[in-house]
Amino acid sequence: MKKAAVLCAISLLFLVVAGCADFDTPGPGKILRNPIGTNSVKIGMTKSQVMDILGDPNFTGEVYSDKWGGQREEWFYKARLNVLPVNAGYLAEDLFLYFDEDSLTHISNTSLGRKK
Repeated sequence: MKKAAVLCAISLLFLVVAGCADFDTPGPGKILRNPIGTNSVKIGMTKSQVMDILGDPNFTGEVYSDKWGGQREEWFYKARLNVLPVNAGYLAEDLFLYFDEDSLTHISNTSLGRKK
């Protein structure tokens, strides 16, 4: 049953993105290794681990926040498929990730920092 749901989600994904020229559709091998919606980033991951799951961010920059009292590196992933009926991770909603050196320290759907 779970395989059928994953295959349904994959089929829907391909139908939705068929006309999207700027969307890099994952190949079957990557989908089988990391089905959409099953992997998520977690606090403490390295930048490399995050990129293995989410790919390259839409933009990166240095921001400051009173929340952590200093500067952090901010990565932003723009939602691309917010119409999917399944949780497709960053594909379904904007995602802001914050790193202290190589370690992921904060995850948010809204920006927590400001440019200094």
